[in-house]
Amino acid sequence: MIALVSTPIDVGALLDDRTDPGAGGLVVFVGRVRDHSHGRAVVRLEYEAYPSMAEKELDRLCGTARSRFDITEIDVVHRVGVLGIGAVAVAIVVQAPHRDAAFDACRFAIDELKQTVPIWKKEVFADGEEWVSPRP
Repeated sequence: MIALVSTPIDVGALLDDRTDPGAGGLVVFVGRVRDHSHGRAVVRLEYEAYPSMAEKELDRLCGTARSRFDITEIDVVHRVGVLGIGAVAVAIVVQAPHRDAAFDACRFAIDELKQTVPIWKKEVFADGEEWVSPRP
């Protein structure tokens, strides 16, 4: 499953949907809004996306992960809009027969998402704001 959502991400529901008895590895990455960035106090984050292109890129990313790693399922959900401190911005769930493939695919997915998917992040600080470019 891939999705862009404007409401809170229910990580528990994503996990409940992953019940493959052949999957010995289940890896979850949850990216949350932290209260600081580069020594500055963060008030909130604002995410914008080009939805049709972002969904297309997420689909491509998941297809690449499936072909590159021995996984049985991958879910990527990213939130857009205004997010407060502690809010879940992105959740990635990967199932695989073995843990190594699940870990590798999950890391690949978040790194690829940050580099290629047209989702933009603005950090709003107590003393200003700035758009963030992807970091490797």
